[in-house]
Amino acid sequence: MEKWVVAAKRADFAGIARTFGIDPVTARLIRNRDIVGDTAIRQYLYGTREDLGDPLAMKDVRRAVEILGEKIGAGKKIRVIGDYDIDGVMSTYILYKSLLGLGAQVDCRIPHRIRDGYGINEHLIREAGEEGVDTILTCDNGISAADQIRLAKEQGMTVIVTDHHEVPYVEEPEGRREILPPADAVVNPRQADCGYGFPGICGAVVAMKVMEALYRAEKPGVDLVDRMLPYAAMATVGDVMDLVGENRIIVKEGLKRIHRTDNLGLQELIRVNGLVPEQISAYHIGFVLGPCLNAGGRLDTAQRALALLCAEDRQEAARLAGDLKNLNDSRKDMTAQGVEEAVRQVEERHMTRDGVLVIFLPDCHESLAGIIAGRIREKYHRPTFVLTRGEEQVKGSGRSTEAYSMYEKLCECGEYLTKFGGHPMAAGLSLPEENVEPFRRALNERCGLTEEDFVEKITIDVPMPLSYIRKDLVREMKLLEPFGKGNEKPLFAQKGLHPRGLRVLGKNRNVVRMQLTDAAGFAMTGIYFGDGDEFVCSVQDRDTISVLYYPEIDEYQGRENLQVIVKSWC
Repeated sequence: MEKWVVAAKRADFAGIARTFGIDPVTARLIRNRDIVGDTAIRQYLYGTREDLGDPLAMKDVRRAVEILGEKIGAGKKIRVIGDYDIDGVMSTYILYKSLLGLGAQVDCRIPHRIRDGYGINEHLIREAGEEGVDTILTCDNGISAADQIRLAKEQGMTVIVTDHHEVPYVEEPEGRREILPPADAVVNPRQADCGYGFPGICGAVVAMKVMEALYRAEKPGVDLVDRMLPYAAMATVGDVMDLVGENRIIVKEGLKRIHRTDNLGLQELIRVNGLVPEQISAYHIGFVLGPCLNAGGRLDTAQRALALLCAEDRQEAARLAGDLKNLNDSRKDMTAQGVEEAVRQVEERHMTRDGVLVIFLPDCHESLAGIIAGRIREKYHRPTFVLTRGEEQVKGSGRSTEAYSMYEKLCECGEYLTKFGGHPMAAGLSLPEENVEPFRRALNERCGLTEEDFVEKITIDVPMPLSYIRKDLVREMKLLEPFGKGNEKPLFAQKGLHPRGLRVLGKNRNVVRMQLTDAAGFAMTGIYFGDGDEFVCSVQDRDTISVLYYPEIDEYQGRENLQVIVKSWC
């Protein structure tokens, strides 16, 4: 069920258009993304690296730089411990390659998803101690690892945490108190007393910021950020961070560098997926390259993805890229099976009576729980947890809706859990199997959601007739890219369109081509992606339909034609 809502944000669109030399429609789109004021608009349209924040404004960065400088100078052994998703892999790569560039004695470990679990753990701490590691540097993890870091300190190691996840806390009469790990430095912009102005960055960007500050101190002539922007950009998109402010600039600038990357691993990953380097967009990172990089950590080991990025031989890079693509193809098949079983459970057990879905798939590969949870969340528009049977306990992942802060709700139900962590929109957890049903009941008793929260709201940017679409306007809208979470692709709408000449295309019959004609006779080609036969069956006997669409220019054999992509209809 959908509810269409027209954005009603006001501004002097004509004035904005005059100031920046853009169409009033583009001005309205910018306002709908809460970009207000000339400075903010100028940064949104034309922001560059100069608009990125100063790493030294982040709490404990100076301390981390001092420690690392001392350790490098003394030849101490440094170990980077990352995570097995794309953000963790990119964070590890950024720290590892940057420290190598400064002559550090450094190696890295990425936990095995099943054997080690998320983030730093006692096994990795003890292994580091036995192997003579002096300093542990975490990335994309560590903020919740107080006990493990305490163990490292007891063994005489120095520990620096770089992370971006929510800081654990307890509610006390005087307010919320953060629980920080006992590390020598904790760099996380989500700390309440951190002075960094943009806390919504991913772990790889936090890592890049620390290395940027370190290079200023150790090798001021080297532009470290220029080298690492592609990896920070891929992590930002892959970890589904909001593409606003600094994140949007990082992705925009990172994509430019990916287009001409000299990294053999990235070149080969782009090649095996049949992509053109100069055309890589945020979409390709999110839905093609990113899933391949994640596939190693899901079904085998994330060390494969790290090895791909570090490859110095093209033949080896090609082999690793092919392996990751094959793993991702297997992951797609396994995911489809898991989604099918999850939907069957929801329907047969009438689980939509719950505000929060808790689905137990004992035989599902635990690495796929988050993907399946995301698909079920999209289908039913409910916060969803998918749990699987691990080696010792039940493990799972959750994906949320805007109305439900998943991490906070897990904090409220922490008595049922062995371990958990995450964000408002996503979380991971483990718990005894006997706690699954009590956990489900507790979540739903405390969910605080209403029926209105279960209706997906789709915001229309502009009700705009097809006849207003022009090639120059479509090209101008590229200024708003990259699109993604927090900076969604614009959505337009028109009522009273006659669908004519419907044709179902594609071997899977998942594309419909049609002519959409308005009351005045103006016609434009429309393309719908989805179940083609169902779409045709639903609209062929209707005189008119209302559509949500995005305009684009179709380029074929040197000719350019305007068309619209139909996103939804009624």
